[in-house]
Amino acid sequence: MSFDRKYLICALGYVVLGMGVGVYMGASGNHGQLIAHAHILLVGFVVSFIYAIIHKLWLEQPGKGIAQTQFVLHQVAAVVMFTGLLLLYGGVVAETTLGPILGVSSIGVLTAAVLMFYMVLKSGVLKT
Repeated sequence: MSFDRKYLICALGYVVLGMGVGVYMGASGNHGQLIAHAHILLVGFVVSFIYAIIHKLWLEQPGKGIAQTQFVLHQVAAVVMFTGLLLLYGGVVAETTLGPILGVSSIGVLTAAVLMFYMVLKSGVLKT
């Protein structure tokens, strides 16, 4: 499966999850998961969708190894981040426990963004 399609499928999964959390908050009147909801939609849906577009329009043949590493890193880090935030803001696990995990997942998402930037630069898309 192509990376644009993989990212699109993940993005659509995240939008369903993020909207589901939003509907739950609205129906329950408990908006305690607002931070998790926003991260699922922004880091999950929006970023994955943008990565899908980048792959579709500009990265015709990225290096398979770096593209796979970037994809897996973003997905794993994003899921760890969302899970941690849901547990934190749901009052299930203390911040002292989740803080380091959320920090590492944030660095993972950032590293994946740097790898995407590298792939775009390497592809020559930004040459004038």
